[in-house]
Amino acid sequence: MHAEILFENGWVYTGNDAGPVRADLALAKGRILAVAGPGDLNGTVTPETHRVDLAGQLVVPGFQDAHIHPIFAGIEMLQCDLTEATNAEEAVAIVARYADGNPDAEWIVGAGWSMDFFPGGTPTRDLLDAVVPDRPVYLVNRDHHGAWANTAAFTAAGITRETPDPAGGRLEREPDGTPAGTIHEGAMDLFNDVKPAVPYELAYQGLLASQQLLLSQGITAWQDAWVPIPEGGHADHLDVYVDAAKAGDLKARVTACQWWDRTAGMPQLDRIVARRQRVAESSDPLRLNANTVKVMVDGVAENFTAAMHHVYLDHHGHHTENRGIEFFEKSELQEFVTAIDAAGMQLHFHALGDRAVTDALDALQAAREANGSNDQRHHLAHLQVVRSEDIPRFSELGAAANVQALWACHEEQLDTLTLPFLEPGAEDRHYPFGELAAAGARLVAGSDWPVSTADPIAAIHVAVNRASPGEDLPALGPESQKLSTKQIVDAYTQGTAWINHLDPDTGTLEPGKLADLAVLDVNIFDVPVEELHRAVVTQTWIGGECVYHRATDATAQNRKTRVLQ
Repeated sequence: MHAEILFENGWVYTGNDAGPVRADLALAKGRILAVAGPGDLNGTVTPETHRVDLAGQLVVPGFQDAHIHPIFAGIEMLQCDLTEATNAEEAVAIVARYADGNPDAEWIVGAGWSMDFFPGGTPTRDLLDAVVPDRPVYLVNRDHHGAWANTAAFTAAGITRETPDPAGGRLEREPDGTPAGTIHEGAMDLFNDVKPAVPYELAYQGLLASQQLLLSQGITAWQDAWVPIPEGGHADHLDVYVDAAKAGDLKARVTACQWWDRTAGMPQLDRIVARRQRVAESSDPLRLNANTVKVMVDGVAENFTAAMHHVYLDHHGHHTENRGIEFFEKSELQEFVTAIDAAGMQLHFHALGDRAVTDALDALQAAREANGSNDQRHHLAHLQVVRSEDIPRFSELGAAANVQALWACHEEQLDTLTLPFLEPGAEDRHYPFGELAAAGARLVAGSDWPVSTADPIAAIHVAVNRASPGEDLPALGPESQKLSTKQIVDAYTQGTAWINHLDPDTGTLEPGKLADLAVLDVNIFDVPVEELHRAVVTQTWIGGECVYHRATDATAQNRKTRVLQ
């Protein structure tokens, strides 16, 4: 077979070597034909071969994001997008401009504000009332575990001082009990019946907008960590993916992670399995599958809903009675996790606090005892705090550690809204990626975009340095928690390929595998670690097709969003 495309005059990191090597890479029929030393593939070249001069650049396997929300992110980019705000005043100004520019919108909806903009992380309704007094405003925060609403929105939802906090959620309140403006976790559901539904076309366009950005960041595959069963007229994200795949619009390889509704109980499993089968019958499994179930075990530490073994502290450093929120009783969690595992589906846990991690691992242990070992490849995401005794259990249970490396650094939200309220020494237990790797846990990597930037280069920088570029702050935790460049690149490539059951065809660059790859302008294995963030993706290829080229893409400029949790 002759080379249809030949990459030459550069570095190649196959994933199977200790680091990049000077090599040429030949592609044919959408797959890798050969990798060999400079000039050694000239025998495969014909006059029709397209030769790509790398000019010293680095080819790596395509990045694969193990925990991301592209459709939601795209929808939010097309609504009132607060991600560019850097403080409370800018956030309010963006809302005002959006409302003025959309006078016919019955509701102002959007997302992206950061908790550290506001005292205690809890903005008030009067800030929104001042700029949009006549229409409901409902804005989800950056981590998507809370929202900010104005008075008109509370009125539309019928929420008053008499409204009790729902199970699994909380309303911030004024002294007389009136909703103050911030809504946490399950209390967000109180608005479901009155918020405008997301139409199909908006969701489809959101997917395409997100994909364009992700391709520019070298991402060739992802696991969408929240694909809910639709209700209330909202677009079915699974239909969006299926239709995009059929139309040829879906370029990336996608694992759709079906949402486990914590209020629907065991009966929902039959519908989830049926939806998996529908996707399997209509889509190429190398393009789209729906064989994963997302289970939200707890909340987040910033609003004290992450489930912890140790109680949270108050503003004076005294113990409270709060250990966070577990969304399921342990017996219930173990029952449905065992059933999902028995149905041949993968489990993807949101487990942020150490008690949630313990509960998820206990549930997987119960499933193994009931069903035996299998190849479902379950994983736990976020892992902000993990007990030492739970570290070796990942390897023992075959559970992967799904890391959001970008968060493993000092920044204002962590330093002002989280660490002061955890037990002494909690910083050393934060995001224990190095400890997990040393104990034999398989690492996979994701971004949780739009909670934070999807840019793998930014996450690689933080994983290696445990600090954000340009910040005059110490590294987070001990040196032992740092990852090497190889460890985090492998997590973002072959690690996530393994989680997505794409490893026979992707994740490394070797003959016979699909030609999914990214080209970086520098060899990131050979630059000072403090300069890692400066690397730029110049090309992205999927199945031998160039789906992104920086020199010809007018949207490629300023892709590197600032590092935010």
